[in-house]
Amino acid sequence: MREAAFVKQNKEKWIAFEKAVASGSHTDPDALVDGYIQLTNDLAYAQTYYAESKTLLYLNSLASQAHQKIYRNKKESGNRIIEFWAHEFPLFFRQYHKTLWITFLIFITATAIGAISALNDTSFVRLILGDAYVNETLNNIANGEPTAIYKSGSEIGTFLGITINNIRVGFLAFAFGVITSIGTAYILFSNGVMLGAFITFFYTKGVFFEANRQIWLHGTIEISVIIVAGCAGLIMGNSILFPKTFSRRVSFMKGAKDGLKVVVSTIPFFIIAGFIEGFITRYANMPDWLAFSIIGGSLLLIVFYYIIYPILLNRRLHEGQIHRA
Repeated sequence: MREAAFVKQNKEKWIAFEKAVASGSHTDPDALVDGYIQLTNDLAYAQTYYAESKTLLYLNSLASQAHQKIYRNKKESGNRIIEFWAHEFPLFFRQYHKTLWITFLIFITATAIGAISALNDTSFVRLILGDAYVNETLNNIANGEPTAIYKSGSEIGTFLGITINNIRVGFLAFAFGVITSIGTAYILFSNGVMLGAFITFFYTKGVFFEANRQIWLHGTIEISVIIVAGCAGLIMGNSILFPKTFSRRVSFMKGAKDGLKVVVSTIPFFIIAGFIEGFITRYANMPDWLAFSIIGGSLLLIVFYYIIYPILLNRRLHEGQIHRA
């Protein structure tokens, strides 16, 4: 749909909503919330198809005003939270798929560097992972249990510790974006190098299949969501480097808000990864089909939610806009 047709189709609705926002307490709160949800849908559509347009600037401004009016003193309801993860966030995230792809390339390149370095320098793994971890893992390999480290500690303790640490890493990847994208790229690069060295270490010891079968039970979601958190950091960092038509301050505020929304979306997945590591990974004797079903299901979950589902929702919204035109 052309921008002019999009504006003509929705102009009256936007003006009515703008008046409702201005009237504040004199308007039905539920009507305001419904109008805000429709506005965010239109905003997501405009972000995808009319980037850097005056329409997008107007909708951004109106959405910001509406959010302050509606949610300034309002506790989030359960339905609002569900709406965020099921509808609002996937529509919003579609515009950042290119940034996600760049984040993935940074991480996978760093992983390859870590793997190549570990293959060509036997001391590299100790430099990256530390002597204590390497020595303990060598003892575990000698005892026929290369991933026995995941059996240490209580299930609940491991779950809580891993989940908190993963969320910390995710928010760190986001927060480093405040020193531009270079900061987040550093976090992604260091974690990628560590992963490459880690996996290659097991390969050089002849337990590659057995180790990976256990590691990726929780690692599939854990690593994938760290990449998504890195995407959040790049969104904020890029807003400083590339303000486009905005002032640098306004661009940074928008980038920080968008990045925070992305990193918040990762929390449930970090909890799932922590649960798998705390309660499932420790059972190394599970059948291969079960282990790979969990790994495959985890990968499908991430790919569907962050890539396929946003595309489908935006396509459905686009088709709906065309049919109403």
